Amino acid sequence: MKSITLFIALISFVFVSKAQTPQQKLASLFDQNNKEILVAAHRGDWRNEPENSLRGLLNCIQKGIDIVELDLKLTKDSVLVVMHDNTIDRTTNAKGKVSDYTFEQIKTFRLKNGLGRVTTNPIPTFLEMMEAAKGKILINVDKGNTYLPQVFKVLKQTGTMDQAIVNVNDNMPYDQLKAENNIPENAYLMVVVGMKNDNALAVISSYKANKKVIIQPIFDQDNYPAIRELPKISKDQVIWLNSLWPSLNGGHDDDTAIEENKKDESWGWLIDQKARVLQTDRPVDLIFYLKARKLHK
Repeated sequence: MKSITLFIALISFVFVSKAQTPQQKLASLFDQNNKEILVAAHRGDWRNEPENSLRGLLNCIQKGIDIVELDLKLTKDSVLVVMHDNTIDRTTNAKGKVSDYTFEQIKTFRLKNGLGRVTTNPIPTFLEMMEAAKGKILINVDKGNTYLPQVFKVLKQTGTMDQAIVNVNDNMPYDQLKAENNIPENAYLMVVVGMKNDNALAVISSYKANKKVIIQPIFDQDNYPAIRELPKISKDQVIWLNSLWPSLNGGHDDDTAIEENKKDESWGWLIDQKARVLQTDRPVDLIFYLKARKLHK
């Protein structure tokens, strides 16, 4: 019996020791020899838990999802809370703008689930989310463009700068971003680039100077000339693509993958563009698909 217990313990140790930390996963994105594709759960896997909730974050950790995407807003008294919309009408049992309320007021409200039912989940702060994520999962910080100093303050405070990807102003060239913002040198950034824009490739190229930047191309059609350049771009820069809805990926979306059972035409097509991260509303299904193609550990 003791030998069996020792064997199980040894196997468990080997399995755990091989598991990558969030920091290792993020660093590995910039390794051209690593072909693993990471999966990002949009708004914390909102189909299963209230969107942008602490419960959603913990659920993603338990499921082994690589990245949780969350959105930020600032309260009346300058506390960063996790919320997508400017108002709390859609996702909580209250109404009004986040900026109309102090945090003491905000924390009395409760989040709704995907069916619109009020739950017991409060609106979390960004600080709470980063403390819960520390050492466990990567975080993509969206909708924080106008609060970058506060965002980086929280990341420094929680010691999570190396496991967060911070979105910056859409379609903004790198020189302009640096001129207008005080960006920490050790920050991982992501710029969203509209691929139908005439300057799309120039914007993408401008970020080559920063080796900690991820490029997120978006496109409502898949025939824009700049899209054909993505495989080439991927040789020097990390590409993040969205499978959320057709206007972000030219129709290669989650619903096509799941409801029409056309995974190769949707997720497979995005993979062919050499994406290293896929953001999805179906994270568990996508992980199964990637594992079957030996593209996820």
